[in-house]
Amino acid sequence: MRAAVVTRFDAPPSYGYFSEPVAGEGEVVIRVLAVPLSPIVKSLAAGRHYSGAAEANFIPGIDGVGIDPDGKRVYFLFPKSPFGSMADQALVSAHSVMPVPESVGDARAAAVVTAGLSSWVALTLRAGFQRGESVLINGATGSAGSLAVQIAAWLGAGRIIATGRNQEKLDQLPAGVEKIVLDDSADEALKQIFSGRVDVVLDYLWGEPASRIIAQATANRGSRLGEPRLRYIQLGSVAGETVSLPAASLRSSGLEILGSGIGSLSVQALVAGAGELLNAIPQGRFTTPVRTCALSDVGKMWNEDTGEERLILIP
Repeated sequence: MRAAVVTRFDAPPSYGYFSEPVAGEGEVVIRVLAVPLSPIVKSLAAGRHYSGAAEANFIPGIDGVGIDPDGKRVYFLFPKSPFGSMADQALVSAHSVMPVPESVGDARAAAVVTAGLSSWVALTLRAGFQRGESVLINGATGSAGSLAVQIAAWLGAGRIIATGRNQEKLDQLPAGVEKIVLDDSADEALKQIFSGRVDVVLDYLWGEPASRIIAQATANRGSRLGEPRLRYIQLGSVAGETVSLPAASLRSSGLEILGSGIGSLSVQALVAGAGELLNAIPQGRFTTPVRTCALSDVGKMWNEDTGEERLILIP
């Protein structure tokens, strides 16, 4: 079959041929229709992700939309190695597929779930989010961050604060969202935000922006009555892999730092979350900019900057 193949970790996948998968007990072969090229896929293909393979010679891709053996259109997650989703066919556990709503197109389903699943499970599972609570989204100008804004609103957030480096992109978010540009004056704006109550932070950036937010969130704390909980959910690290965190920030405040991803959540939980998100797309009207191209162009598109668009490959 035709497929993108990772032959070495220091180069984009090449388009060629790979052996066809054969389903075993509890498995199905999916005819692939649309595949997202997401940051985690690139990290896995480069051998940099903590959950990835130790050796090359595999098909990249962890999710997609396709047709199951019964002819039904489905979304699927976590194909069985070495058969990733960037191919004509993918081998998947029968428990890792779910129907796609009829009103949601292939590319939209692939783009929304791959970009929105992180915030959906972070809020519903890791944070235990309740209607009326306030959410700060650190890194809200990207595709995943802007979907996090939509999802938080759908789940009933009473207040949404968005941070990012690009004022123009922040201005494109809904009018009811409070916006903070991460420039030289951001610390004072963050201080004002945390003088009120913030219940959850979704952090797509980590690094220096996270250090600034945590510093303002925990400054002048230590009330003898106890401080309110602040569930800080770590989702991405595009701004850096480490943060500076004073010990007193944890002792004097209600700060709770949690991760959300493979390991901190089971595969079963992630699959269930994807099904919930898919079912919510029509009513929630979740959307993100999408760009499609042929899977045969994978080598050319791999390192191309697509801006805020989600790149969807079509076999």
